Amino acid sequence: QVQLVESGGGLVQAGGSLRLSCTASGSIRSIVTMGWYRQAPGKQRELVATITSGGTTNYADSVKGRYTISRDNAKNTVYLQMSSLKPEDTAVYYCHITIPYRYYWGQGTQVTVSS
Repeated sequence: QVQLVESGGGLVQAGGSLRLSCTASGSIRSIVTMGWYRQAPGKQRELVATITSGGTTNYADSVKGRYTISRDNAKNTVYLQMSSLKPEDTAVYYCHITIPYRYYWGQGTQVTVSS
């Protein structure tokens, strides 16, 4: 059984910053990719950023230059540093990991950016 525990969401004014964390625990031998997705009300879930075990990152165009993803492999933890936040960044942010042959989602953490 694998569990993902997210933290760091909240309410912030436009232009502000937040840092999300997600720690994976359970029967994990190796995590291939860790990442974040988000889903705004009435919209589909979309990729925000991913990072491989080797440190290769990928970002959605909408967050490039504002968000930074990182991971601590020893702690099975992925971080998302979000800066210059905009109201359109408001969404539930979900942690996602892939391990050989499986993937898992976190429960989601709300990020609300006020104008």
